[in-house]
Amino acid sequence: MALKIEDYALIGDGETAALVGRDGSIDWLCLPRFDSDACFAALLGTPDHGRWLLAPTQPARASRRYRPDTLILETRFVTDTGVVTMLDFMPPRDPQAALIRIVIGEEGRVPIRTELVLRFGYGATVPWVTRMEDGTLRAVAGPDMALLRTPVALRGEGLRTVAEFVVTPGDTIPFVLTYCASHQSLSRPPVNPRSALATTEAFWRRWAAQCKPAGEWTDAVKRSLITLKALIYTPTGGIVAAPTTSLPERLGGARNWDYRFCWLRDATLTLLALMNAGYYDEAQAWRAWLLRAIAGVPAQTQIMYGVAGERRLTEWVVGWLPGYESSTPVRIGNAAHNQLQLDVYGEVMDALHQARRGGLDSGEAAWAAQRALIEHLATIWDQPDTGIWEVRDAPEHFTYSKVMAWVALDRAIKGAETFGLDAPLQRWRQLARTIHGDVCANGFDPQLGSFVRAYGTKELDASLLLLPAVGFLPPTDARIRGTVDAIERHLLVDGFVLRYDTTASLDGLPPGEGVFLACSFWLADAYVLMNRHADARRLFDRLLSLRNDVGLLSEEYDVVRQRLVGNFPQAFSHIALVNTAYNLTQVQKPVEQRAQRDGETADKAESQRV
Repeated sequence: MALKIEDYALIGDGETAALVGRDGSIDWLCLPRFDSDACFAALLGTPDHGRWLLAPTQPARASRRYRPDTLILETRFVTDTGVVTMLDFMPPRDPQAALIRIVIGEEGRVPIRTELVLRFGYGATVPWVTRMEDGTLRAVAGPDMALLRTPVALRGEGLRTVAEFVVTPGDTIPFVLTYCASHQSLSRPPVNPRSALATTEAFWRRWAAQCKPAGEWTDAVKRSLITLKALIYTPTGGIVAAPTTSLPERLGGARNWDYRFCWLRDATLTLLALMNAGYYDEAQAWRAWLLRAIAGVPAQTQIMYGVAGERRLTEWVVGWLPGYESSTPVRIGNAAHNQLQLDVYGEVMDALHQARRGGLDSGEAAWAAQRALIEHLATIWDQPDTGIWEVRDAPEHFTYSKVMAWVALDRAIKGAETFGLDAPLQRWRQLARTIHGDVCANGFDPQLGSFVRAYGTKELDASLLLLPAVGFLPPTDARIRGTVDAIERHLLVDGFVLRYDTTASLDGLPPGEGVFLACSFWLADAYVLMNRHADARRLFDRLLSLRNDVGLLSEEYDVVRQRLVGNFPQAFSHIALVNTAYNLTQVQKPVEQRAQRDGETADKAESQRV
């Protein structure tokens, strides 16, 4: 059985990523891309579905860390007979994928065992393994080929590649696993593990050095940004939500989704996190990916895309994988890509507006695309949709969706006014007022004193915490304060925030899930806007305590079992961490940047409110 989610660490090369367990087993790796088939899928099954174990044969106490400001993992194993350190890392892709493991002897004599179980196709396909003249092991299955080079004598045993060896002080024993298409030539020289280690360390330290300080939370911010960088598909700039699929939001349940894709919903918060931290190259690449992804007929805009902008993300079930802790089904692809979610129009328009304000290059084509999106939104904003949480039930008039439709108009108007862009401003202003008034009339419940999840309900939703952050109403407005109070009363579990009450709100799935970490950061951000700085800091510190020993967060947290749940590590959680840290330390805060009411749209809408 796989380890607890928090017992894994991430390594990656800018095009894919692996999860390394505290026990020395790599239980998840997709090659050659984040969204490719896994060749190590033990995370969602058993060792027979693919893994790579490298660890002492004796009982060992394990401690680990990342080398400072890098994605190089160091795991120290202490046994009764000695001590070894293992390095796990993936050099930046150039151009072949390489996974390198180095065992270093420190004290005594430590017997080590390695067991490589390559299973392409999510654990389904056993490759044909041969030994080349130079001792390299070659594993081929259809289009896939992996090569393993090491000075250790390897042997086959039950369709696995295994070896035992003893490590003594001063020993440095490398293992280099490379991947390429099976039809490609093997003329490239082998990867030198020592030089690859130096190159990888220099790359990450140089990148991390650009990070702008975040006060006492600089180290936490830097680790989250390194994690975010590891989730960027370097060739295109797209950012996957997580490198995993089907890690459950409820252990043993069916809320299991494939997150190896790029969501438009994350656009603005991602952009602000990168720009405020000083990473303008990555922000520019993300903005460019965004424009390419949405290019085309506005009516065909999707809520998510593949890392290169692919649109077909067909969902299917891997029937032979039993799932993480029996959480089924294991899903590949994501059917939500075909849903109507109005909030993404606001996210796209907000992100592109923030990009212009931040000085990122935007051409006429970008504004033409924005205008086309607004004109399409004008024809559909009053339709029910599936909302920010992608419910698999009947569409509703979700309040947050309507708010983000208003945000789309607001940012388009501000962009035209600020940068002198051509636009039908009078018509857009009127539509913005109409949408604002509609939300205030139908999305607010006077009896509750709070905005509600959807028109005509009395249910709450954590997305409503973002209303002041996006500038819909000021944080001093009684309706905003009432909404925050209501969420504190009804959606907090042990001080953390649920997305919504799954036992009361229909979403097409069995009820029950963990608290949602990004939503909990949003509550801290709302506290900052409301000048409740002590509450914001207290909540932020508690959220930081949920990170695992190497600083990683998943999507959710199970407060009963005190375990991380959901896909891991989760970009949205780390983006939220970065933004909240800067909210707590900077004069110009991300939450205020986004909420700026520097145009007249919001003020006019407010004067017209019901």
